[in-house]
Amino acid sequence: MEAVKEKETFLNPYVIQMDKFADSLVHLSNTFVQLEPYRGTFSKEEIEEMFQRTTDRVCRGCECERREECLGEKKIDTYQIFYEILCKVEEYGAELNVELKRKLKRQCLLAPRFLREALEVFEGGKQVLMWNQKIVRNREGYAGQLMSLAGMIKGATRELDAGIFTDDHLEKRIKSQLRKSGVRMLSVVFYMTSQGKYEIHLTVKAGKGQLIATKEMAALVGRCVGRTMVPEQGERPVVGEEYCSIACVESARFHTLQGVAKIGKGCDKISGDTFLMTDLPGGKKGIALSDGMGSGEAALQESKMVVEMLEELLEAGFPVKTAIQMMNTALAIGREEVRFSTIDVSMFDLYTGTCEFVKAGASVTFVKRAEGVEKITSSTLPIGVLQELEIDSQTLKLESGDFVIMVTDGVMDALPVGEQEELMKQFIWEAGMVNPKEFAHHILGRVLEVSGEVPSDDMTVIAVGIWNL
Repeated sequence: MEAVKEKETFLNPYVIQMDKFADSLVHLSNTFVQLEPYRGTFSKEEIEEMFQRTTDRVCRGCECERREECLGEKKIDTYQIFYEILCKVEEYGAELNVELKRKLKRQCLLAPRFLREALEVFEGGKQVLMWNQKIVRNREGYAGQLMSLAGMIKGATRELDAGIFTDDHLEKRIKSQLRKSGVRMLSVVFYMTSQGKYEIHLTVKAGKGQLIATKEMAALVGRCVGRTMVPEQGERPVVGEEYCSIACVESARFHTLQGVAKIGKGCDKISGDTFLMTDLPGGKKGIALSDGMGSGEAALQESKMVVEMLEELLEAGFPVKTAIQMMNTALAIGREEVRFSTIDVSMFDLYTGTCEFVKAGASVTFVKRAEGVEKITSSTLPIGVLQELEIDSQTLKLESGDFVIMVTDGVMDALPVGEQEELMKQFIWEAGMVNPKEFAHHILGRVLEVSGEVPSDDMTVIAVGIWNL
């Protein structure tokens, strides 16, 4: 039965075509991986080449009386002393141990020059080896990106194909009801999300000289379907005389309100912390907070770039973890200097009331409930440090009236060591306000009050409340 279902999925020519596209990305990814492998040491051929270059510079370019002997019958001894130099240089540097220097002097009349040229050739080879290693790591990073993208394409294609359905009876009912309201429907597409929620995409236009509110049209469609429907986030407010496509989605059960309080290092107006609040497809709300390395303008530009990149990936439909992994790879292999940023994401599902907390090097997050305050911690590294990144995630079911409080390291570091988390839980529990902006400013004010000092780092507090609609 499973095999039959899988076979039926492939009958859709669009799925077949997208699978071919995804398979080509997988093939390209495998090609990257199968190219020159990672090498941590020189090969035998590379050492022999370095030996040849050294002797060409020292022995063949001068009138040394022992040249023929050293490169002839005693070539093995000359190669051996060269090899010993390479083996010892990592341990002692240019200043080799006394015993090896004496051995070199006994064997070579041009010992100082031979040593100098050998070290120079070695350093050049080492640079090439390091660049090759970097190229291999970069290829592996790109290969991982391509593999993730291929998986996304296949998953999204199958989800769309499985979710689109036809219902002639429902289509006629909607078309009839819209006509009564002065709206002409050219076509309709029914889609059921993986969470079992309706999406109805209409191509419609209003009668001559009329403007129809999209919100009213969605409500009418909802009455036909038997569910509460609203225009998709960002949809046009009205429909005019020209045909246009609008999307109606099921109304969420929850809504969020959020507030922010922030202050720069030394009370500077510029803060290296950047945040994101965005409505996403599928009834989700994304709140992200990034703390750039250092403070001031440079940290601001770093965290801003990270947040803008994250927003684009999330709005395109990438899962949070995949988006962060792709960003990390891009930042880790895309530049010479190491610059990092923390990522703290709270992804609210407004249909179910759950929240997924995803962290990469981020500070602790707090959840205020009716019965107390919980904390969510992470021990991962920020993005941009290592190519292979571990990401912590945790999902909680929230209730109406709960608050999520996200903070940067500067907030926690301003409190006495060993008491930070308990003090923050106390501040949050004692805060009686329900306005998220007031909540955030209250928390930041209490931290500054206890610290009693000018901020030594950028500080940001985000408070997000969730309620039933």
